[in-house]
Amino acid sequence: MGEVTEVTRPPEPDWAAVTAGELVTYREAENRFRASSGARAMLGHPDPGAVIEWQEVPLAGRGLPVRVYRPVPGPGDTSAARMTRLPLVLHVHGGSFVGTAVQCDWGNSHVAARLPAVVVSVEHRLLDPETPLSAALADAWEVLQYLVLHASEWGIDPARTAVFGESCGALISALAAIRARETGLLLKAQVLVNPAVDMTEAMFDHPSFDEFGYSPTRAVPLLRFFRQLAVPPGTDARALSPLHADSLDDLAPALLVVPTHDALADHGRLYAERLRAAGTSARLTEYPGARHAFLTLPGIEPQAEAAREEIIEFLRVALGA
Repeated sequence: MGEVTEVTRPPEPDWAAVTAGELVTYREAENRFRASSGARAMLGHPDPGAVIEWQEVPLAGRGLPVRVYRPVPGPGDTSAARMTRLPLVLHVHGGSFVGTAVQCDWGNSHVAARLPAVVVSVEHRLLDPETPLSAALADAWEVLQYLVLHASEWGIDPARTAVFGESCGALISALAAIRARETGLLLKAQVLVNPAVDMTEAMFDHPSFDEFGYSPTRAVPLLRFFRQLAVPPGTDARALSPLHADSLDDLAPALLVVPTHDALADHGRLYAERLRAAGTSARLTEYPGARHAFLTLPGIEPQAEAAREEIIEFLRVALGA
């Protein structure tokens, strides 16, 4: 799972007609590209102040890869207690049916180095006709539970835990925050970047889809395919839609980062409104002109750095780092 040097990026398939086999072929090629050194110009270079490694979390009957980011101890960090009682940031990458934790090295390494914190990014099962959204959600939730239960082994302070994700990863993070409240697992913060939070048939019934559904990218065909995989027939879409949750009170304080040139922009705006109406603290920051997934594209999206700085400062306050 190491970095690949030279890889050509594959063309996107026709999302309205792609077969299961074509999906697997595409995502394997696309993920090789995202993990390659050639993609760094677009995805950004990691902060040298963080150590990055793959580890495996033992779950029930299986092991799940996670990408772990830890701060490099500085000259003043001689205290073992300081470096082994760090906040935990559980990260979930975007992409749903394609994507890898490696694509988020730039942002996650900066968070780890500068809070400091241990950032654990879940290499969850990717969506396909046999793997719905509930499987990816289970991966993230089970990893979160494991880390909290084994906090001392991972060098983290379970009382200072946050979830953080982009796009589909933000959806999973939002659902995890709701489940954490229901199970009594303490979260200090949730960071949701360009989140998709409505998986019902009303997913596309928002002005931002009318304005940006086909420009600057053809988002609607891709998102229709995403919903088709995420919510197979017979699935209760509302149960996978934080926007339609019965209760959003007593959740961890939220930061919602919304690029304005994104079909999903209204999802983030409406979710911030619902959180506030329920009494949950929610900060909404819009980045004018930014596109979907801009946080993971610092090489081509000029506002990625400002968003990263806001996320780090929000987490610093929330986690007492």
